[in-house]
Amino acid sequence: MEKILIADDNVQITKILSEFARKEGFEPVTAFDGEEVIEQFQKDTFAVILLDVMMPKKDGFEVCREIRKVSNVPVIMITARGEDFERVMGLDIGADDYIVKPFSGSEVMARIRAILRRIDCFAQTAAPKYLVYDNLRVCLDNADVTIDDQKIILTKKELEILWTLLDNRGRIFSRDNLLSDLWGYDYFGDNRTVDSHIKRLRAKLDKVPHPNWQIKTIWGMGYKFEGGES
Repeated sequence: MEKILIADDNVQITKILSEFARKEGFEPVTAFDGEEVIEQFQKDTFAVILLDVMMPKKDGFEVCREIRKVSNVPVIMITARGEDFERVMGLDIGADDYIVKPFSGSEVMARIRAILRRIDCFAQTAAPKYLVYDNLRVCLDNADVTIDDQKIILTKKELEILWTLLDNRGRIFSRDNLLSDLWGYDYFGDNRTVDSHIKRLRAKLDKVPHPNWQIKTIWGMGYKFEGGES
């Protein structure tokens, strides 16, 4: 049984989400402040983390940053407000999705199913399970990405974007193409979320020199993986 970490300082919300998670066949684990989230994360493995933004001790943004240093586990941010800056900030630091309170338990479970279904579908249909270009190696089986044998930690969404662009070298993907292909459900936010993920992906890849390839912006059209053969 896969585990879901439900992090919120509101006990009633954690109880409701835990009940819905059990009905979906998951084992819920709860945390009520940011430090407890880190403790649970370090000692167990989770399919998804539901992470409230406003928590005691460490807020959701700080917790997400710490998780992203070592793991690409899917993270869904839960916020009581829907301001653009919170949504964009959450995506910029590595969240895969966000949900605004108030919400229904069934909506949360639908988001979780969509993320996990997309991960499973992506892993099953993509073949081969690894791609190599110049000093870049991407392996889907263990979500391993290296440049010159130096490991690059990516989120699930960043990995999917990199794989899609690399596997279709030279093809231009618009924001809408990537949203449709990789988010796998009707996305109600604006398509700038793709820009946030691309920006974060580039920043991670740029930690190691790679002069023979790049993720290139084609102004007014989208993005493509461009190598020396182009």
